[in-house]
Amino acid sequence: MRIAAVQSAPVFLDRSATVDLVVDRIGQASAGGAELIAFPEVFIPGYPVWIDLTNAAAWEDPDQQAAFSWYLDQAVEVDGPAFAPVIEAVRDSGAFTYVGIVERSASRGSVYCSLVAIDPVAGIVGVHRKLKPTFGERLVWADGDGAGLVAHDHLGVRLTGLNCWENWMPLARTAMYGTGSEIHVAAWPGSVGLTEDITRFIAKEGRLFVISVGALYCSEDLPADFPLKDQLPDGVRYHNGGTCIAGPDGRWIVEPVRNEETIVFADLDLGEVRRQRHNFDPTGHYSRPDVLHLVVDRTRRT
Repeated sequence: MRIAAVQSAPVFLDRSATVDLVVDRIGQASAGGAELIAFPEVFIPGYPVWIDLTNAAAWEDPDQQAAFSWYLDQAVEVDGPAFAPVIEAVRDSGAFTYVGIVERSASRGSVYCSLVAIDPVAGIVGVHRKLKPTFGERLVWADGDGAGLVAHDHLGVRLTGLNCWENWMPLARTAMYGTGSEIHVAAWPGSVGLTEDITRFIAKEGRLFVISVGALYCSEDLPADFPLKDQLPDGVRYHNGGTCIAGPDGRWIVEPVRNEETIVFADLDLGEVRRQRHNFDPTGHYSRPDVLHLVVDRTRRT
């Protein structure tokens, strides 16, 4: 299977413009022969870079309130017209696609870090909401649920995806291994330090291919009228990409890519998954379900 991991900067905090960018990158990846396309975590409309660089817990600060309000306003409703061009682009491409979004909740006052799985024929087949936002992210994202802990089939290949530090959660990984996953997409905000160790570890532990895809963020990406712009450091890069791919033996297929707008392509031999599971299948012949077992609640919580 030919895969394409899109390492790019979104049009930060601009949903419409970033949707246009995603549509363009899907077209480019399709032209390159991609059968699976992956985008970074919350790529539409972007990662809340201010939470770790300002006093985001200052709940009475009008600038923090204004920043959160902006974030809510630019969030995505997956069944709304703003996201429809992405679904149409996937249909035209013929490639299964994972797109990270900030998903607006039914209450319209909360958002999820969501990874949307889009089939070129069936459309949206899954929306995985991050189980536990990481550290400062809890100031802007609500807790997700297990409804998205499922696999999807495309061209006879079993696919899964998780967001960022969910990939460090042993039971979340195990839930994905238990689906029979052969290619796992790990969506990140984008930093080499986040992706380089865990990517190879998951690949070797699960005996599958892992695509870690990250974005690029720098201070120049901030809108000129963003409420917290004066509180954020200028002339710096917040995230440097880190897109990489590891094989079922834990070896690099593509080492982490830094500081570069690019689409990373790779051709994956799925036979390697079966070869590496000869001696280790973590939820198959090398498991002891009579002693150890995992129960997953896949209920969608609203």
